[in-house]
Amino acid sequence: MVEPVMEELEFLVEILNRHPTDSLKKIAESEGIDYYRLKRLYDKYYGKYLTVSALYNLRLIGLKSFVAFLSVPPDELMEVANRMATNPFIGYINPAFGFKNGLSLIIYVPADQTDKIDDLISRYSQDYEYYEVRAYPYSGDDNFGRWTLNYDYAVLMDILKVDARTPITEIARRLGKTRPTVKFMINRLKEEGILVDFDPMIDMNIHDRGVIGLTKSLNEEVLERFREYEITVGVLPSYGYLLEWFFSSKEDLGSKILEFSNYVDKLLIEYFDTFKELNDMKYNRRFSGMVKKDGDGYHSILDF
Repeated sequence: MVEPVMEELEFLVEILNRHPTDSLKKIAESEGIDYYRLKRLYDKYYGKYLTVSALYNLRLIGLKSFVAFLSVPPDELMEVANRMATNPFIGYINPAFGFKNGLSLIIYVPADQTDKIDDLISRYSQDYEYYEVRAYPYSGDDNFGRWTLNYDYAVLMDILKVDARTPITEIARRLGKTRPTVKFMINRLKEEGILVDFDPMIDMNIHDRGVIGLTKSLNEEVLERFREYEITVGVLPSYGYLLEWFFSSKEDLGSKILEFSNYVDKLLIEYFDTFKELNDMKYNRRFSGMVKKDGDGYHSILDF
């Protein structure tokens, strides 16, 4: 795989951020860029280090997001991760070491099944902690919807999550629908507020490490101090805040990690490359794995 030139990759991210689903010719015309230069960059990086992904409002389809941290012995990590991989409600699985040594998870739970979380996690570890996580800033909206669409919408949402630039013709083929029907379905997701936006996502081939910090109070100075790196904030209603900082293992960031630790109460380091193939595989069937094929809501999180 071609080693990325970060200036080129960042340029392409900026362009696709403004034109996430437009054709390359339309982008070139709008931006006044040479089409062949843009196509060379696109062919060099897109699908390898960068993909445009759909962003969804999970609250409207009745899903709550949780982060969980489990103690798992090193010699059991792979076996436990492979068992977790069969459950579509477990979104991401990464080795993590810090205040818990073992695994870091993102779990998507139907709002009416939150009482089952302990039963789920205790299958894999008896030493764990988990927190509901909301977008920052927290709106305080606790009105969760439910799944009311047919199963084909779950498949469509998976396709757009994996690659929102997938041609309509290809989506229609995979769904067994016509192009106008697919366009109608996408527009419906937008009109109902479920499909929020499209976002260029840098692949974990670039950001193969992450630092997660939990803090009971947020010092927003940390966002300014670390703004040259990719950092996200989540609200933990039962605890405080989650800070996640993404970086490359090729960078010498020991002193930065020590500095970052001054802003959080708990800290651990995630290794994204270890289970990358496993997580990529799960990514392809996120919603279609959760939703019953008859469209009648979600499976139980304990069914897998």
